[in-house]
Amino acid sequence: MIGIYVRVSTEEQAKKGYSVENQIDECKKKAQTNDVMEYIDKGYSGEFLERPGLDKLRKDVKDGIIEKVVCYDPDRLSRKLMNALIIDDEFRKKGVEMIYVSGEFAKTPEGQLFYSMRGAISEFEKAKINERMSGGRKRKAREGKVVKNNYVYGYDYDKEKGAMVINEEEAKVVKLIFDLFTQTNSIVRGINGLAKHLTEKGIPTKRGAAVWHRQVVRQILLNPTYKGEFYQNRWNTEGMLANRYKTEDDKVSMKERDKSEWILTKVPAIVTEEQFNYAQELISQSRRRWAKSGKRQYLLSGLLRCGKCGNTLTGLNKKNWGKYVLTYSDRKNYSGAKHTGCGVEVPCEKLDEAVWLEVKRLLDDPERIESHNQNEQQPVFELEQMSILENEIEKARKGRKKLMQLFALGDDIDTDEIRESIIEMKEKEDSYRKQLEELQQSVQEAQSQGFNTEALKRAVEHYVKGDVNSFEDQQNLIRTIVKEVIVYDKDNINIRLF
Repeated sequence: MIGIYVRVSTEEQAKKGYSVENQIDECKKKAQTNDVMEYIDKGYSGEFLERPGLDKLRKDVKDGIIEKVVCYDPDRLSRKLMNALIIDDEFRKKGVEMIYVSGEFAKTPEGQLFYSMRGAISEFEKAKINERMSGGRKRKAREGKVVKNNYVYGYDYDKEKGAMVINEEEAKVVKLIFDLFTQTNSIVRGINGLAKHLTEKGIPTKRGAAVWHRQVVRQILLNPTYKGEFYQNRWNTEGMLANRYKTEDDKVSMKERDKSEWILTKVPAIVTEEQFNYAQELISQSRRRWAKSGKRQYLLSGLLRCGKCGNTLTGLNKKNWGKYVLTYSDRKNYSGAKHTGCGVEVPCEKLDEAVWLEVKRLLDDPERIESHNQNEQQPVFELEQMSILENEIEKARKGRKKLMQLFALGDDIDTDEIRESIIEMKEKEDSYRKQLEELQQSVQEAQSQGFNTEALKRAVEHYVKGDVNSFEDQQNLIRTIVKEVIVYDKDNINIRLF
């Protein structure tokens, strides 16, 4: 039986005479018969071997069903020379004759050389096409154009102008998400609460889904596009085109390029930069702030940190002289805790009252917020942690240097064990360096950002109107303006605002 294989991947190829119908007609003419089995891959790139039509043809050749294969051109089998040679050789070893419409390739050294040259030229052409397309997209991006539709919620894509245009209806939802997340309110609590609220309101997602997942809401809050900064060339998707043919374990994941390769494109902003930056601060602490509530509620849950060891303080119902007393403690007794804590314990009632009185004082006179930030918001805790990390990095570096000197001696030494210790020390040093970089960036961002005036305004309105009537109202109000409370001991605390 004669089998004909045809493939087309793009409209451009179809315009050049590579349409499926044209290939079938030409292959039948070459085979001199209409009695053939057709193997068709429509819309599949020749860059990959995993194609349903080609897979079926290879199986039928292996099973002896096909005795002759007619193909329009070697690059229809594959755009990669090595892959084309593999398939051609695989078929010929089974005694199957390979015939090409575009030319004859005899099984001789000369024929194989010509075949290889055709394949190499085809592969080169594919690489040049990719290069030109990639270069063209980058050039357009640097000119300030958006090169493709990224389906960003809140925007529509104008293909002719190469621009993102605000979708007014979706933009209202984006503003609602940021407002509810950053401002004092009694409607929602955290990202999960936002997702439930949008679902209950019947607001569809960008793709028309009825249910909003918390991850979708989180991605919106993290997306700098909404403050007018859209980054192109950020993600490397090389190799992902073939994922639909691969198993989950073999799929290629999208990788983020180095930040120096990103291309910034200005687009219309939906929220202010101030509100966006404030949202990022809240998200960075959301795991602590919105942790699942336990049996008892603690006013400052998720806001407390020990100024000596860095541990978070959590609520504890402790028995003291036969009476249970609620306290905040930095002790960590669970397995795997990095630090067991300094043993700092502060009565909940005392600490809650001190923080609430300070918050009320600031809300009574909002102008004090700025002076509070200037006088008390120096990143002392971060600077202390940075100093500790720098010392650890230096110790790890010196330790690695000593191990390498021992390794160089070689004789009468277990070099394998030393090698493992060197690798372990290097990983530890890299981990410390990463933590240090994150802290340095955090300090820089904190020093460059002011308090979100809109959030403060909303908090003051709630306070003045007397809307603070419950534990939840009081807690929400505190969380709106208090970033963290650093506790050194029961009489020494530092309240840090956003």
